[in-house]
Amino acid sequence: MSRSRTAALAAAALSVALAVTGCGPDDSGDGGGEAAAADSAPEAKLAHKVPMAKVSELAHAKGMWVTEKNFVKADVKKIVGYPPAGGAPAWTVPLTGETCWTSPEPTKDGLIAVVYENGKSNSVCTEVGVIDLKQGKMLWHRQAMESGSAVMFDEVTIGNGTVAAAGTSGSAGWTVGGKQLWGPSSDARCPAEGYAGSDEKLIAVRDCGTTDSPRLKVQTVNPRTRAATSTFSLPAGTENVHVVSTDPLVLAADDGKAQGGSGVSRFLSVDDSAARGRQLADIQVKGGKYGKYNADCPATEVTDCQNLAVGKEAGVLYLGTEKPLKSGSEADNDIVALDLRTGERKAHVEGTDAGEMAPIGLDKSGNVLVYQKANMYREEGGAVWQLDARTLKKKPLLRNEGSAYKTETSFEIGDSRVRYSAGRLYLGHDDASKPSTGGPTPLAVVYSTKG
Repeated sequence: MSRSRTAALAAAALSVALAVTGCGPDDSGDGGGEAAAADSAPEAKLAHKVPMAKVSELAHAKGMWVTEKNFVKADVKKIVGYPPAGGAPAWTVPLTGETCWTSPEPTKDGLIAVVYENGKSNSVCTEVGVIDLKQGKMLWHRQAMESGSAVMFDEVTIGNGTVAAAGTSGSAGWTVGGKQLWGPSSDARCPAEGYAGSDEKLIAVRDCGTTDSPRLKVQTVNPRTRAATSTFSLPAGTENVHVVSTDPLVLAADDGKAQGGSGVSRFLSVDDSAARGRQLADIQVKGGKYGKYNADCPATEVTDCQNLAVGKEAGVLYLGTEKPLKSGSEADNDIVALDLRTGERKAHVEGTDAGEMAPIGLDKSGNVLVYQKANMYREEGGAVWQLDARTLKKKPLLRNEGSAYKTETSFEIGDSRVRYSAGRLYLGHDDASKPSTGGPTPLAVVYSTKG
């Protein structure tokens, strides 16, 4: 099927739901009667491939970021910065071992934190470092010592000027300048499972129960002292909790029965303005009244949920549905906007039959960015859409060339990083692997609308 023929079919299948203004939460508007045609978006060419490192077994390369100056990808035992359109590396930060965890988003100053292996024969995740993405260099790296040994960590974040790392052996914190604030021995009571951070907040997740009977608490804490300013206790039966957003505070809770190993069975929004956190919305993932939602969170780590977006000003959680909401719709799935105060559906955007759609974040204006995956059956590339934060009117930003669909389909939603910035789509794997029977797969790619 030709690109123009498919685009026309996709355009006919698209409808846009307005944010609720006089409509009930179950209603879907028509977006003013305007359909957003995919073929009106500029075509993006496959501009650059980051080659897969040659490895004998699976190796971690977790992390991908986009700044004004660089596209940055974690590779095997290094972090590499490229020009925005790809090409020869602009800088490389070597590591002693593979990346174990990285902070998902850079701070406003362009800093990320990374936990990586020590490079010894029994290489384990003991090294914590801060990398300046603007300068392309490691600012410092540290270990946290306990009884003469370096403590292992599972994850790390930067929150309100504090670098916080955590693992089964305890947690540790440093200022962004590298001064240690606390060490593992301070976590004897109600140990920290992990931390989530933003420029304004540091959130701690603590377990005050036992292995067989966890009692999880989420605390908004002072970034220097870790004194709790607000504490929210998770419902009994919650086995793991992930922080989707720090402001507003949105959690993804797992009762051990999460759909398809997604790591989340319900979303909870929390008012953390008082000492005792107050639950607002409870959004079921696997059988709420609006159907099932597609989302992906790690099994046990606190951060790094994907395929969703949170709009602070709109007070909305954006999710992709498993199936279209409208009976008879030919779309692969839809996007819904769920009220963070009530859990009710404020609006929904009907998708397209050209490929599954998933929110991937917000742009600088607060509009929602949505990735439409490539269609291997039609041999077509994917696309990126923008949903207006106020009206949810859909605007196509780019469509990828069909000739590179095989490369694009190797980056599965949920198993890969997806970023969009300034007319470019970035896709990246979290692991390096041996070539499959289908030939070598790149570690990351850049699609660009700019010649």
